[in-house]
Amino acid sequence: MRPKFEKLHVRVVGVDDGAFRREDRWAPVAAVAVAAPDRVEAIRVGRVRVDGMDGTKEVVRLVRATGGLESLQAVLLDGAVVGGFNVLDLDEIHRALRVPVVAVTRSTPDFRAIHAALRKWFARDADRRWTLLRRHRLFPMPPPGPPVLLTIVGGSRSDAARLIRRTVVRGHVPEPLRLAHLVASAGTPAAAGPKD
Repeated sequence: MRPKFEKLHVRVVGVDDGAFRREDRWAPVAAVAVAAPDRVEAIRVGRVRVDGMDGTKEVVRLVRATGGLESLQAVLLDGAVVGGFNVLDLDEIHRALRVPVVAVTRSTPDFRAIHAALRKWFARDADRRWTLLRRHRLFPMPPPGPPVLLTIVGGSRSDAARLIRRTVVRGHVPEPLRLAHLVASAGTPAAAGPKD
C-alpha cells in the first residue's frame, strides 16, 4: 500500500544516536515518534555498541517500543550508521517494521576514505559493513526542499521527498531526527550542540 505522506497527521519515528567519545563502549540512541510535522507522541532511549553490529536490532526495538505501530507510516534515520561504524541494515529494518525506511545524509560521504577505514579497523567483517553501506544508492532531495541526500527502502524517491517536506519544520533536518539527536545527547558528557 502506498504511504500517504500528504495526510494531516503523518506518524513518523526518527532515530538517531547522540554524542559519544571514541573511547566509549556504548553510544546513546533515541527514537522519537512524531505526528508530523512537530507533535511529539513518544520517546524511547537505548544504546548501541560503539563500532558494533547491534544497531539494526536496537533501532527495531526502539521503534516498536514507541507503540502505535498500526499508525506508523515511516522510519527516518540520520544516515545508515549509529555509534561510529555500527552499520544499519535498512532492508532488515523495513522487513521488521513493514514501513518505508528513509535515511537522510547531509553531505556526500567520502566512500573511498570509509572503505579504507573499514579495511583497517574491521578486517574480519569489513566486506559485510561495506555491502550494507553501499546496498542502496543515495539521491539528492529534489527541489523544493533542503539540500540533503536520501535513501529509501520500501518506497519511491518521490515518497522520500514528500516525507522530508512534511517533517522539516525549519533548517535542513527533519524534526523527528533533530529531536532524536537532542534526546540521545541529553545525558552524555560529550553532548554536542543541536543540529540545525
